[in-house]
Amino acid sequence: MKILRLLVAFCASLPLLPFCSANALAATDIALYYGQHIPLKEFRVFDTIVVEPDHGHDPLVWRAADTELYAYVSVAEVHASRPYYTSIPAHWKLAKNADWNSEVIDQTPPEWPEFFANEVIAPLWNKGYRGFFLDTLDSYRLLPDFNEQAQQQGLIRVIETLHKRFPGIALILNRGFEIVPAVKDKIRMVAAESLFRRWSAGGARYDKVPEADREWLLAQLNTIRQRDGVEILVIDYVPPHERQLARETADKIRALGFTPWVTDAKLESIGVGRIEAVPRRVLIVYDSKESPSLNYSNAHRYLQLPLNHMGYVVDYADVQKPLPDEIFGDRYAGVATWFSGSIAAGRQRPLIQWLGKQIEQRMPLAIIGDPGFQVDRGFAARLGLKTTDAQAKQPLNISQQHAMIGFETPPMVSRHDHPTLQAAGTPPEQTLLELRDAGGQRYLAGAILPWGGFILDPFALIEVPGSEQARWVIDPFAFLQGALRLPTIPIPDTTTENGRRLFFSHIDGDGFPSRAELPGSPFAAQALLDEILSAYRIPTTVSVVESEVAPHGLYPKLSPQLEDIARRIFRLPHVEIASHTWSHPFVWDTSVTGVTGNKNREEGLYHLDIPGYTFDAGRETVGSAAYIRDRLAPPGKPVKILLWSGDTAPGADTLRLTEQAGLLNMNGGDTSITRANPSLTAVGALGIEKSGLLQVYAPITNENIYTNLWTGPYYGYEKVIESLEMTNAPRRLKPVDIYYHTYSASKRAGLNALHKAFAWTKTQELHPVFASEFIRKVQDFHAIAIARDNGGWRIRGNGQLRTLRWNGGAPRLIDAVSVAGYRDGREGWYIHLGDGAAWFAADEKKSDAAPSRPFLRDANARLSDWQATPTRLAFRLNGHVPIEFSLANLAGCTVRIDGKQAAPGRRKTQDALSVHSFGSPHASARVEVDCAR
Repeated sequence: MKILRLLVAFCASLPLLPFCSANALAATDIALYYGQHIPLKEFRVFDTIVVEPDHGHDPLVWRAADTELYAYVSVAEVHASRPYYTSIPAHWKLAKNADWNSEVIDQTPPEWPEFFANEVIAPLWNKGYRGFFLDTLDSYRLLPDFNEQAQQQGLIRVIETLHKRFPGIALILNRGFEIVPAVKDKIRMVAAESLFRRWSAGGARYDKVPEADREWLLAQLNTIRQRDGVEILVIDYVPPHERQLARETADKIRALGFTPWVTDAKLESIGVGRIEAVPRRVLIVYDSKESPSLNYSNAHRYLQLPLNHMGYVVDYADVQKPLPDEIFGDRYAGVATWFSGSIAAGRQRPLIQWLGKQIEQRMPLAIIGDPGFQVDRGFAARLGLKTTDAQAKQPLNISQQHAMIGFETPPMVSRHDHPTLQAAGTPPEQTLLELRDAGGQRYLAGAILPWGGFILDPFALIEVPGSEQARWVIDPFAFLQGALRLPTIPIPDTTTENGRRLFFSHIDGDGFPSRAELPGSPFAAQALLDEILSAYRIPTTVSVVESEVAPHGLYPKLSPQLEDIARRIFRLPHVEIASHTWSHPFVWDTSVTGVTGNKNREEGLYHLDIPGYTFDAGRETVGSAAYIRDRLAPPGKPVKILLWSGDTAPGADTLRLTEQAGLLNMNGGDTSITRANPSLTAVGALGIEKSGLLQVYAPITNENIYTNLWTGPYYGYEKVIESLEMTNAPRRLKPVDIYYHTYSASKRAGLNALHKAFAWTKTQELHPVFASEFIRKVQDFHAIAIARDNGGWRIRGNGQLRTLRWNGGAPRLIDAVSVAGYRDGREGWYIHLGDGAAWFAADEKKSDAAPSRPFLRDANARLSDWQATPTRLAFRLNGHVPIEFSLANLAGCTVRIDGKQAAPGRRKTQDALSVHSFGSPHASARVEVDCAR
């Protein structure tokens, strides 16, 4: 709705634009969803969502997010599960509807309209619903004997009663064509089901609507639209896996001038309407028996990063458990499997059947590593391949290799390889790797095929012998793009805002009481305050370990001094407050077994040795935050974040505790790519979800890794500069995060390394933020919904993440909504959004066409109050350091900052456009641009 309001305001100044046509502005983006398994946030691109009100949705919450929830209400039928069922007099229940196991209600009793208003609508109205979808209006026709006029008059009285009782009520009628002329001024839309495709409840099947039925219904709908001026909603039904059929059906409905909603028979999927939501999820199937937990699996460690970077949220399914049934193209862009070998024998047949179903339903599939079972002739045929039982004759040689092979290391053929898959008849769409044996037989080790693609071990990824490193053999970006048929979409980007790379610092509190090897032996915390926090006034998140500083902790005699230092740090305006727990757990989930290389686990040391203490997740999280809030934080300054300690692998229950306490959370991920380990395998994902709860990973790892677990060299953190550079090119994968422990200030070499890291940041164009802002952007990445809309793209999010990465034509600014500008990057454009709701279309000529108005090229602060017309811009920048920004296409324009005309600084050319730089000594500024055009 917010986008529509903005469009109306914008089009008032440019009514001739095609986008501003009356039909475009009047169009309704409506969805109907009666299920429970899909989070409602995935429908947020729609202005209106009709829901089953008994499923616990809160219409007030969604109204604040610019989406209006309508309650589904059955008027002339009732199911025994409804709370008002027993209050309906038995003599009003006149017949049974066997197809839906409901009872038909007589509409003629004089008391019925008031009953319906009081017992059905009023409770929903009190919950905040203001719109209602009135169903079963024609159910009186199921009665063996009825007075049609009397039944229709009863329905009219119901609608009139609702209109009087509930001022401002919005109603959608499902059918009830005969009563529309009498109530046309009291309804928003008329809906009808099954114009082209239908669900036959009696026959339990989907099929086409007979032509005669379609022509009759079409005549009714055209009459209502032309005679009564009421908008028409058409609801058709197709199988949930037939996405292309749904799309084609919606196009037919739209071509007739009606609003479409094409969905499954139960209305439990994300259908296709006037707009189509883009599926942003990929399901990865893994084997929990291959790793101690999901955190340590290949699927999570290696495959999630490229998918996140391409804009996709990853869900996981454990092959040791029943695999999910409802994997359809409304939500999922594809499915990937990654196994290191054969899975348990008892799980192979279910996996084969499940994969066959995905292929049958045309869900793109990527098989990585090992299929998990021996591929037989039958399954090979489903893949468009054939298999042979004959042993390949050694040696094997590479006979064909695609450009995506050899990404980080060349493919190496081993005598231990025993390929069995071969091309069958039609060649693959793309052969990725073909092997030939000594007898001339050819085998496929990787290919892109009509159903998806596969790459077999050892040609996906190899582990480097004698190290903990790995290398990609195949380009994971190109492989996933090809196998899963991933389209070009606007990608929500967590690394950048307003064209500049994000930058923050965060500190784990370990070593607060340590003595620094400096003159006078100050506490490390004091050295940190004096030499780092006082010198670099950029947004920094600082934490303490409660047991290290509290009077009831490990060092009660030192506590007064330590708490005083903490209070002085937390008073700094550029510091936000976090907890690093009570006892610094080294192991968060002791139920996880089989982890190797963890000295704390081997020694049974699970947290700091606090006398009498037994691990309590609530004490570590909520309790430590309460201590900091009550004893250390300035009044009114909250504790915002829980920074995970130790193995940084909390379970779902602990994540739930932090969320319920209102704490953000971060740490883990272990991104440590350097020139000594120049691999994407050393770059972590955005985070990990467990039972729907998100743990956000730190963008870059801390000095503990660079200094060999703080055993030296103590200047090792200098190498973080390599990590920051290598996560910026050739792809910007991470923001800048200077992440370290308090104990870094205990040694001069550690402090010098920090100075070098901060000095490097001054050579970059960065956008400083707090860690909490970054965390919310990652949360928003998981929540943003994108839809194809009227030749462009509709974006709906929480407003925290404000950058889209787009590898297409430059955004067309003349009709964009809430798009402030763009900047070129290595992988396309960084598009700057004014808030969480936006729309844009791409200029097919890319950067060749000059923009129609001035625009924001970059800024080091957050944008708000964005207003744009062809001749004027107005906006506010709110940051954490003195404002810097640049504007493009300023010819003939004047710029005012906080009401004063501003002279531009340096000028340069970008894509044949002049770019002018501006600044302000303040961290907040109001900018106005007026152009005489």
